[in-house]
Amino acid sequence: MKIQDAVLELFRKEIPGEEDKNGKEILLELDTDLFDEPRDDLSDAIEAFQKAFDVDLSEVNWTRYFPWENTPLLTRWIKAKREEVEATRLPLTVRMFAESAEAGKWLFEVRNSHSKDDA
Repeated sequence: MKIQDAVLELFRKEIPGEEDKNGKEILLELDTDLFDEPRDDLSDAIEAFQKAFDVDLSEVNWTRYFPWENTPLLTRWIKAKREEVEATRLPLTVRMFAESAEAGKWLFEVRNSHSKDDA
C-alpha cells in the first residue's frame, strides 16, 4: 500500500464521513480541508498519524490553520471579528499529512524556534 493511501485510510478511520441528502457517506479525500471536521476526531487522527508514520508535529504552527481558536480570548471578546480572523487561515488537507509522511517530517508551516545558542 502506498503511503498516501495509508494516510488517507487512517484519516477516514478516525474522522467519520458526512452523509449526503440521500444518506450516502461522503468520504474524506486527499484534498479535503480538515478545518470543518470535529476537533476531537481531528485530534485523534493527528495523534494516530504521528504514531503510525513517526512524524513529529510538535513544531507545527497550528495558528495558521486554526487562527480563531488560537486568538487570545480577550482579543476575541473585544476587537476581533471571527470572519476576518478566519480569512487568514491556510487550508489543512489530508494530502499535506500524506506528503509529510512520505518525507518523514512536516513539510509545511512551522513555528520559528530559536534556541539560546542561536542568539
